[in-house]
Amino acid sequence: MLNFAYSFEVSRDNNARKSTGSFPFFQADVPDLCQSMGDKSEYKYLTRIDYPENLRKLEVEELPAVCDELRRDIIEELSINPGHLASSLGVVELTVALHYVFDTPNDRIVWDVGHQAYGHKILTGRRDKFCTNRKFNGLKPFPHPDESEYDTFCCGHASNSISAALGMAVAAKLKGEKRKVVAVIGDGALSGGLAFEGINNTASTPNDMLIVLNDNNMSIDNSVGGMRQYLLQLTTNSTYNNIRYKISRKLFDWGILNEKRRKGIIRFNNSVKSVLTRQQNIFEGMDIRYFGPTEGNDVVELVRTLTAIKDMQGPKILHIHTKKGKGYAPAEENATVWHAPGKFDYESGERLDSNDGKPCPPKFQDVFGHTLLELAQQNPNIVGVTPAMPTGCSMNIMMNALPTRVFDVGIAEGHAVTFSGGLAKDGLMPFCNIYSSFMQRAYDNIIHDAATMRLNMVLCLDRAGLVGEDGSTHHGAYDLAFLRPIPNLTIASPLNEPELRNMMYTAQLPEKGTFVIRYPRGSGNTVDWKCDFEELPVGKGRKLKEGEGIAVLSLGPIGIEAQKAIAIAELESLRAHPEAPLNIAHYDMRFLKPIDEDLLHEVGRSFKKVVTVEDGSLAGGLGSAVLEFFAEHGYQIEVKRIGIPDEFVTHGTVAELRHACHMDAKSIAEILS
Repeated sequence: MLNFAYSFEVSRDNNARKSTGSFPFFQADVPDLCQSMGDKSEYKYLTRIDYPENLRKLEVEELPAVCDELRRDIIEELSINPGHLASSLGVVELTVALHYVFDTPNDRIVWDVGHQAYGHKILTGRRDKFCTNRKFNGLKPFPHPDESEYDTFCCGHASNSISAALGMAVAAKLKGEKRKVVAVIGDGALSGGLAFEGINNTASTPNDMLIVLNDNNMSIDNSVGGMRQYLLQLTTNSTYNNIRYKISRKLFDWGILNEKRRKGIIRFNNSVKSVLTRQQNIFEGMDIRYFGPTEGNDVVELVRTLTAIKDMQGPKILHIHTKKGKGYAPAEENATVWHAPGKFDYESGERLDSNDGKPCPPKFQDVFGHTLLELAQQNPNIVGVTPAMPTGCSMNIMMNALPTRVFDVGIAEGHAVTFSGGLAKDGLMPFCNIYSSFMQRAYDNIIHDAATMRLNMVLCLDRAGLVGEDGSTHHGAYDLAFLRPIPNLTIASPLNEPELRNMMYTAQLPEKGTFVIRYPRGSGNTVDWKCDFEELPVGKGRKLKEGEGIAVLSLGPIGIEAQKAIAIAELESLRAHPEAPLNIAHYDMRFLKPIDEDLLHEVGRSFKKVVTVEDGSLAGGLGSAVLEFFAEHGYQIEVKRIGIPDEFVTHGTVAELRHACHMDAKSIAEILS
């Protein structure tokens, strides 16, 4: 079994705490992962800030200069080591202010998603290692407690910060520990159902938590929904809040106000406030103190505000406005593109072409996007549904051409599936596109609101399999395993881009039921990908290559890697044993469910050794299905399964991760030999 972790210790100044954590490294020599961006000794402040305790020694008036240096460092590093740029630039001031005002890591800061946490990493003992961010054997792509004690919770998926922070706040109260807890959540993540559940419970559970609502009118694409409109319209007078705070402190000191009376007085104040301002505040209506909105890119003002409210009892929300991409003109002008722009020229802002202008196969997501529009133009019942990822899944192609037939429902995967179910129930044909790792959130919805009714709808799982640098929280490792037991589902995966087109065409034909199509991140192998549509026989695979003795059964684009492996193994065999070289058969299963039983019977009768290859978890996927079939039908065959191991796989390039998991062509060839 592979081991994806080892421990390390970070030492600090004599008066500093010690922390332990772990990197998601393999047990191997760690190469130099950093590329130099030049001499950084010119930084006046960053070179003196190893941890937040160093930051807190500065005067408040020095913090804007710290923010300038931190922003520059992020931009320079990400220009050569790609990552999530715009989000982190937008919260530089908030990051500095939080670590300046709160006693981290004793006080807890819980980030939501983690796209915005690069400044946090740099200020918390990882500045010298930040050049390894998202690289194989480097820093994790998102905050994780295994990496640093400053990373209070895993935050690769949106909308969990409020619930997690509430748990920490309640734990501190029950254990009698003196610590503050802050949840940072964006307006995009606030559209997620878990965030609403967390706020609801926060209002009814004794706690002193602070929620910082970072409102930049963006998630990856623009934020959508009623909460977005509400936040745009919400205003609160800062003078009113300052006066109310000072009066409440006096009343507490005089013994007139106590915690038993506080909620009733807050309700009365909120009623008066609603009458005077002619607006209602949903948060204060739930007895959560609301402050803002205030300027979130003014670090001095943020420090003043956070200092004023941090010791208040009861739950609080600080609503701040920030600009995604703040401080870097290209990112400010197009925050969606610069959310994760790849490599770029730091000075000019020009994004660099990693393919050197050479023609290359399209991304699977773009084949999906163009094919969806083509099908929608032929079939007026087709509609598109995405949870806040129109650009990420290329549904923006149909959205631009047919805007009334595409629905961005916000970060709400469960709702996306059930909403699609409602559309399907009344005769439309929804294509609901959700990243594989995010579809985990909609499991009950798939079962209860789609499969049980055999609804005609298509669930497109983008980013299936190993996704690369986003790491363990984003690998689409489990969809085959968790979907296979569900009745009434069809589960398919295309070998290449033309196959994706034909699966989409087949899925939207009448009476196909709930149809799942999974495909990976990035590009495939077919430059000339646009083909005429062809209906595929559901539940039927195909033989790609004749052979004897050994049969390879693959599912999805990983079959290309299997093809390469077969060629390598056969060539090496021919060189070593020209009198009796290997001749390996290859079957493209196409469908995991219903699985092609005729094909499996053929394999069971004809071969002594079978190798299954899948870009999904070994437990429960294609290999498991094949083993179950052979066992049930009495075939005594040696079966070797290749896929994602029973561990949370680290981050790195897809090629690096496939090699580490023994899923690359060379590793597969060694097994075949």
